[in-house]
Amino acid sequence: MYKPKRKAWLGLVLSAAVLISAIGIISTVKAATAATTGFYSTSGNRIVDSNGKSAVFNGLNWFGFETANYSPHGLWTRSMDDVLDQIKDKGYNLIRLPYCNQMFDASSSVNSIDYAKNPDLAGLKPIQVMDVLIQKAGARDIQIFLDRHRPDSGGQSELWYTAAYSEERWINDWKMLAERYKNNATVIGADLHNEPHGTASWGSGNTATDWRLASERAGNAILAVNPNWLIIVEGIEKNVQGGTGGYWWGGNLEGAANYPIRLSKPNQLVYSAHDYGPGVASQTWFEDPSFPSNMPAIWDKYWGYISKQNIAPVIAGEFGGRSVDTVSVEGKWQNKLIDYIGANSLYWTYWSLNPNSGDTGGLLLDDWVTWNAPKQAILNRIMQSITSTPTPTPTSTPSTGPTSTPTGEPSATPTPPAAPASLAVQYKNGGPATTDNSVRASVRLVNTGNTSVGLNNITVRYWYTSDGTAAQSFHVDYAQVGTANVLGKFVKLATPKTNADTYLEISFNAAAGSIAAKGTTGDIQFRFNKEDWSNYNLANDNSFDANQITYGDWNKITVYQNGSLIYGIEP
Repeated sequence: MYKPKRKAWLGLVLSAAVLISAIGIISTVKAATAATTGFYSTSGNRIVDSNGKSAVFNGLNWFGFETANYSPHGLWTRSMDDVLDQIKDKGYNLIRLPYCNQMFDASSSVNSIDYAKNPDLAGLKPIQVMDVLIQKAGARDIQIFLDRHRPDSGGQSELWYTAAYSEERWINDWKMLAERYKNNATVIGADLHNEPHGTASWGSGNTATDWRLASERAGNAILAVNPNWLIIVEGIEKNVQGGTGGYWWGGNLEGAANYPIRLSKPNQLVYSAHDYGPGVASQTWFEDPSFPSNMPAIWDKYWGYISKQNIAPVIAGEFGGRSVDTVSVEGKWQNKLIDYIGANSLYWTYWSLNPNSGDTGGLLLDDWVTWNAPKQAILNRIMQSITSTPTPTPTSTPSTGPTSTPTGEPSATPTPPAAPASLAVQYKNGGPATTDNSVRASVRLVNTGNTSVGLNNITVRYWYTSDGTAAQSFHVDYAQVGTANVLGKFVKLATPKTNADTYLEISFNAAAGSIAAKGTTGDIQFRFNKEDWSNYNLANDNSFDANQITYGDWNKITVYQNGSLIYGIEP
């Protein structure tokens, strides 16, 4: 439900001293493996530890492995240790960790870490970075369940397989992870696939679309390798046998009433629902005159009944939003859902730690350091004391094999990050009218340097006044790099400027490729509008120029590499 920014740093090679240190850590952890305890199972609607006591979790999502960075986001700004220390300090002891299968491909490499701050990660493959995160989290009594978020880093898929990543690959990768962390009590479960939707069905019996049957195939394959993991199964969107209608991606669990998941170990099953407010998409229930009092009955209907009827535990795997007040629709929704989670003793992992979730923002503010105090204040209503929680013995023992040791030759001294790219923006407007119901423009990025520049590390901001609060839509009419490879999101400024209270951020996925030295992206023709089609006043927009009817350099549209400004002047 988000469009994360893509950030990257050029990698550094691992120093010999760090390599020796890392080997020492792994050896120490291996020695503790035999004493590992603390895995979980279920009893009715509760998750229980190995002593039969109800588990206590305060959870959040930390994404990044599922993107083309193949690593947790934010490590371009901070050390992993620093982030984990802050997570623990704020009272969280559970991380839902998204990943994509593409990160395990031999050609995939980490490209988003400042190794001066994270020297122990230099030279590691994506899965080895995951190993280190798991080891560091476990050392802080923070547990993790893995979330297969996407098959590839390009975007979310309707079903659990695609032409490039088959069901067999999906299951085999899960089996590999189940084996890799088999004796590691830090890793407690598998969220099988994020947000099935579209053609995904439940109870249809069609093996190509029936998410219930696919979950059983994958869940049982995992349990055959690692019988201690929780198997976490999300809902779908629609196409439920006997269901009443569509809901959020991953949020519709109506089908579980008549078509429950059947696992070889039934007491390892946890259902998961995703739920969002109008900041993600408009829904009819937000316009109901009884809103927000109508929401608990809706949640009961689609997923809450599973816990209320003591069928199985339910975790709200994703929920979140920018507004937490009691006035806006999103704020009212979020407050109501938090109260519902608390009243029904549900498990939860908040979306997200990351501030670069376009629809929701994060528990961290845009500087990746400051904690979002208003969000934490409402979450405090469901935060539980974890001081009495049994502490498992953490391990980080990956299976032995070619991916368990760093690659590349060690270097005595790390290399500083590469110099910023040399890019400029050329712009022309899509029409000189200063009042219109859509904003239209064409841009192209020009590489004035002597080396190529990967577009998936670049973002472009068009600054303007939104002239109202209506939701907005972004469209790409033509792009030489491929229309599907150009993404856009809208960001409101915390402190509005005279000529800008919003910016449109344009980003590129990995398939957009690179800009050759002295080359350009070619034309990118885009437009955006308000969903109620009300007019914009373009005359007071920072990035608009009525006279710019042919391409020319334009420093009022800004360009960023790895989040750092490299061209233009912000308003």
